[in-house]
Amino acid sequence: MALHKLLVDDFYDASFSLFAIHCRLEDYRLAYLLNKYLQLNLQRKEHDLDYNYFDASFAIFEWENEKIDRVWNLVSNVSKKEEAALQSSGSLFDNQATVTRTVNLLPELKTVDYLIKVSNEDRHFNEKLILNQIQTIPQVITTYSVNIDQLKSKENLIFD
Repeated sequence: MALHKLLVDDFYDASFSLFAIHCRLEDYRLAYLLNKYLQLNLQRKEHDLDYNYFDASFAIFEWENEKIDRVWNLVSNVSKKEEAALQSSGSLFDNQATVTRTVNLLPELKTVDYLIKVSNEDRHFNEKLILNQIQTIPQVITTYSVNIDQLKSKENLIFD
């Protein structure tokens, strides 16, 4: 009897483009500049991306262009959270020592500040033009396209 094996990767359809942005701006300022330079209409979603197993929250902005059936998402790749230190400081006073913990949405891209995911079913999408437009923003240090097939944690990019 023949044995058939189904792989989870067989059902994953990467019909989107992913851009990495290195930028020290706040998320709302970057969204404003992207709206201005790329003629987008990114708006902050009501709820952030919350991952209970990471215990982290990531800011997300979205714009759905219904004319050409394309969805743009700007998401922070970095979540910083202050926690109480596990060790006692040895002080008699109530000065709790805190530790800042950093969690990345895509651990493979630890140095990336923001990600832009563009869902494009038609694949008629000029990535180089978008990269050049993002690079014209003075506050952006650099931007580049990310190869989705090389990401181990691409399931973190499912925002629905």
